[in-house]
Amino acid sequence: MKIFYGIQGTGNGHITRARVMANAFAQRDDIQVDYLFSGRDKDKYFDMEVFGDFQHRNGLSFITRHGAIDHWQTFKAIKLGKFFSDINTLDLSEYDLVLNDFEPISAWAARKQGIPSISISHQAAFNHAVPKKGDNVMNRMLLKYFAPCDINLGVHWHHFGFNLLPPLIDIQLSQNVTSDQYLVYLPFESLEDIGEFLNPISERRFICFHPDLDEDFDDDNIQWRKTSKLGFREALLNSAGVIANGGFELSSECLMLGKKLLIKPLHGQFEQLSNVLTLLELDLCSTMDVLDTDILDKWLVKPGTDRVIFPQDVNLLVDWIKARRWSDTRELCKALWDQVIYPEPVQRLLNRYPKLG
Repeated sequence: MKIFYGIQGTGNGHITRARVMANAFAQRDDIQVDYLFSGRDKDKYFDMEVFGDFQHRNGLSFITRHGAIDHWQTFKAIKLGKFFSDINTLDLSEYDLVLNDFEPISAWAARKQGIPSISISHQAAFNHAVPKKGDNVMNRMLLKYFAPCDINLGVHWHHFGFNLLPPLIDIQLSQNVTSDQYLVYLPFESLEDIGEFLNPISERRFICFHPDLDEDFDDDNIQWRKTSKLGFREALLNSAGVIANGGFELSSECLMLGKKLLIKPLHGQFEQLSNVLTLLELDLCSTMDVLDTDILDKWLVKPGTDRVIFPQDVNLLVDWIKARRWSDTRELCKALWDQVIYPEPVQRLLNRYPKLG
């Protein structure tokens, strides 16, 4: 089977999920996969070896300012002529299937050329009646038309009674750490704003990864680090807690590792607002609307959280793709959710939702 895999590159969560799939595909000699990334300048990607000689297009993205989407600058940056040209010139005729993680060029090219397509994305979960915040007609149109696919497999922290997938995670479960260091990943906030947020709590140690950093340096109680998959993973495993925006994949890894979460969602971003709503309903995070040092100070003394165990083997999903049983998602989803283990207090809160199947 020959697969074309389109991945949205604006957030590292899409790429992290694609890495899990790419590592599984790399173990197979009956599947060949080619990758395309869009939504970020090519020189801004890092640790991409698993994707081989991947293709890159500009695609569509958004511009942020002080932790919120700048709608005007986002609109000005759109190059529709180039976008439609990329759709029209992407030849998918040699592929059996297009996999897609909210990547618009490959999704629209597959639709135009009649190639079967499957979305495996967190965004696809919002096509169902899962917890949502900030939902409006514009968001529903975006979800429907941004990267349309024939089959939509949403990924979420619970199935809520629908045929969704649990998070796709590849991370080693470590022993609980006693570190007093906290991981900070707020890529949509400015370095200056993050420094003003963290510096007053001088008795605590923070390690902050940020895409605007070109080199590592230490400053008082903050270790500033440029983006690095291995460095970030080590800091995550050894942290006492994580301060982040409301991205899905990093939150999923924190739940899996039992790391307490303080989330500041990206304003104007429906997905992140909805993520925070779900985590708050399950008592799995604390939140702040702005970078608030007082909230941070109170969160630092809160106890940790128990782990949520998600499946780490995606071969069931890969086998399902290879078997071409694409219209039947129920058996696949049920088999994966049967492997999920929630802490008892979380399970009690989830009992209000319908069972799967």
